[in-house]
Amino acid sequence: MNNFVEQYFAEIKKKNLSLNTIDAYERDIKKFYDFLDENEEKFEDVDVVTIMSYVQYLQKSGRANSSIVRNIVSIRNFFKYLEIKGIRQDNPVIQYEVPKIRRNFPDILTIEEVEELLARPDVCTNKGIRDKTMLEIMYATGMKITELLNLTIYDINLKLSYIKCRGIKNKERIIPMGSYAVKCLETYLKIRTKLNVNNADYLFFNLQGDKMTRQGFWKIIKHYAEDSGIKKKINAYTLRHSFAVHLLQNGADIKTIQELLGHRDMATTQIYSGMYRNTRIAEVYKKTHPRA
Repeated sequence: MNNFVEQYFAEIKKKNLSLNTIDAYERDIKKFYDFLDENEEKFEDVDVVTIMSYVQYLQKSGRANSSIVRNIVSIRNFFKYLEIKGIRQDNPVIQYEVPKIRRNFPDILTIEEVEELLARPDVCTNKGIRDKTMLEIMYATGMKITELLNLTIYDINLKLSYIKCRGIKNKERIIPMGSYAVKCLETYLKIRTKLNVNNADYLFFNLQGDKMTRQGFWKIIKHYAEDSGIKKKINAYTLRHSFAVHLLQNGADIKTIQELLGHRDMATTQIYSGMYRNTRIAEVYKKTHPRA
């Protein structure tokens, strides 16, 4: 790996960025480095034509527009670093027009579809009990996967039915839990010691007793999504999005949802109002149009 790249990685790790952001920067730059290496080109020689060629390569690889934009931003920041260090006199990415992201609302599950998904784990097995509890907590609290995986045994209060969650920059928030999630947790805690072979403080872990990775939990969601037969596209954020829209449908105000989700900016939460309106319009149409 090029020394400039390694130095850049060391530099961004000193900044107050989330681990996910740092991982994304590293993946994007490494991928671009491999592309240059394959084409026998150096960072010092990259120009706007190289950037255009790389974008075409990403498009042919089937990358989503949003993923391509993120790659361009990562590369642009890297070349900004090279400018500051005097390695480059210009930033070739500045001359490239970033494609506009067409923002599509993600699929939202109905309450019935959520129930179908949450019913998939086999609660006759310890793994099934763990999986169901994790899915129930995600839907009950709207947590991100990273927040869920960082929970410890000390973050839950079954008596008062709440979870203490740590979000970006370790900012804590208290999230209430419903009766379904509490019952699942009570059941899970009875078998947790059988899974906790390494005597860890984490609430959940993989079958080896180690902290579960985001990829590991995504495989769990993907498995149950396929098993449920739900036709909608389900991803790592589907339960979080559904949590927010279902709260809106049942009368929750947007400010409360913002606090529950841990959004710093209200504009981020407002997107759920649009999802709710779209969902509501579709429901009314299906109920009232004679040919729906």
